[in-house]
Amino acid sequence: MQNHRKSPPRLFGALRQHFPRTHALAAGAASFALALTLFVSTPEVEAKRHSLPVTLSSIDSDAARADFVDNGPAGRELRSQNLKVQNGDTLSDLFQRAGVSSAEMYQLLASSDEARQLAKLAPGEELTFRMDSEGALQSLELYRDRLNRIEFKRGESDDFQYTLHQRQADSYTAYRQGEIESSLFVAGSDAGLSHNLIMAMADVFSSDIDFALDIRKGDHFSVIFDEEFLDGEKIGDGPIQAVTFTNQGKAFSAVRYTDVNGDTNYYTPDGKSMRKAFIRTPVDIGRISSHYNPRRLHPIFKTRRPHNGTDYAAPTGTPVYAAGDGRVTRAGYSKSNGNYVFIQHGERYVTRYLHLSKRLVKRGQRVKQRQVIGKVGSTGYATGPHLHYEFLVDGRHRNPATIVRKLPKAKSIPSAEMARFKTQTQPLLAQLERFKQPALAQHREEEDSDKQSVN
Repeated sequence: MQNHRKSPPRLFGALRQHFPRTHALAAGAASFALALTLFVSTPEVEAKRHSLPVTLSSIDSDAARADFVDNGPAGRELRSQNLKVQNGDTLSDLFQRAGVSSAEMYQLLASSDEARQLAKLAPGEELTFRMDSEGALQSLELYRDRLNRIEFKRGESDDFQYTLHQRQADSYTAYRQGEIESSLFVAGSDAGLSHNLIMAMADVFSSDIDFALDIRKGDHFSVIFDEEFLDGEKIGDGPIQAVTFTNQGKAFSAVRYTDVNGDTNYYTPDGKSMRKAFIRTPVDIGRISSHYNPRRLHPIFKTRRPHNGTDYAAPTGTPVYAAGDGRVTRAGYSKSNGNYVFIQHGERYVTRYLHLSKRLVKRGQRVKQRQVIGKVGSTGYATGPHLHYEFLVDGRHRNPATIVRKLPKAKSIPSAEMARFKTQTQPLLAQLERFKQPALAQHREEEDSDKQSVN
């Protein structure tokens, strides 16, 4: 037995049944026009579709930042990579992290003397690499600091062109004063001086004041210097312009001056150079742990042995400076002296530096006054980290703490230049005095107030 099902009527058959032929044709034409409207875009609609912008967010990280900028040659898009120099980084490491080949690096280094300086990078400096889509380096920027930007840009002849971009900081005069309670470093910090300014002040008076031996409670200082600002933000300190330091009741003053040859140094108000032939101490701040004593009892061997120098106790790694200009005659290691450096200054004078943790100069090398020649240590026969410093005149040991005062000073301002010197320096000294007067008056008021409160 077969089960028959009736098929549903087709669409056009149903139309013919329910609509006259003319109505069906009209409906079909309308449907065809609607389809064209839906599936065929006008040129105006097509243009709007292609003009929609697409924005890609950049990827940021602590070590690097990559983004895309449309500033390449002939409008080519360049990829940008920012890297900060870390401890131990080499230029090769940075090129590798930026994805630039060694061949590109060597081409850049060979382009100029300035480019070869890229091999001497310091931690904290920043570099910006810009490469095209094929990875070829188009430009490299080095930010030495916030004021100096060095750019190497590939030119039309495929070589790199060097450009130095510099910004000028705004400079303002600042004044600070302080009184010694325990040490120069503490007093300077309390007065708002940076570590570098404290060291600079000690350097100015290094030939007149032994900051390890001569400092006393109640000593005081006044200083004017430049503060540098960029975009309203302080970025650092400029040089000391004028400074006074009163040590054990004796006042020392110094002013900064650039002579007709362009050399800048510090001088007394009457034009005598603050730079002596030798500095008083070869370390900035420390304490004397053992004085010059020809009859000293040796701390290790417990016998009478001359102590032909002065010992400065200081932390391991503290910089040790050359006391004056000269030539290194010996630099090595011995069982008793540890790491040592000997310097000849002219025909008559020799200085010796013993027990160093590290030597930074070699035999035959010429050195300048206050050049770092080593680091404080405890090598050889030493009970702790310190510098043993000796001073010899005509082959005989002399007391390093007192001999410097008897040695000749550096040149002073020539008489023909004295008028120029006075014109430039007297306003600075007058400015320092104007700052000091209100500060002294306030100090006296505070002292009177303290006395009244005690009574």
